[in-house]
Amino acid sequence: MKTVPPAVIAAWDQREPIAVLTTVATDGTPNTIYVGIVGRYDDSTFFVANNAFHKTKQNILAGSKGSLLFLTKEKKAFQIKGSIELQASGPIFDEMKRITPEQYPVHSAAVLHVEEVFSGADKLV
Repeated sequence: MKTVPPAVIAAWDQREPIAVLTTVATDGTPNTIYVGIVGRYDDSTFFVANNAFHKTKQNILAGSKGSLLFLTKEKKAFQIKGSIELQASGPIFDEMKRITPEQYPVHSAAVLHVEEVFSGADKLV
């Protein structure tokens, strides 16, 4: 795992509320979804609430890597890439549950472990 630079953490704190999560199927087909319940657990771990994943869940269980794309309010894009897993218990899952509104189910947390960070074409990590 790598650590996200402080400037990216500052950008994360000023992001738009909707992000984009991408995984890849075993046949190479990408799967991209909008996500609204996202969080940063620490400087090397981000999470997305699994409220109704289907293809995304299948891809993660098959070993896909993940990419989380977010925009700042100033419309600057950042992409965080890395390994991704599902967790249905533990401290990251508990944090995901804490920020999930009551009307949404909480099946698991998709936990993204940072390996690369980009701002546009610039690789930051």
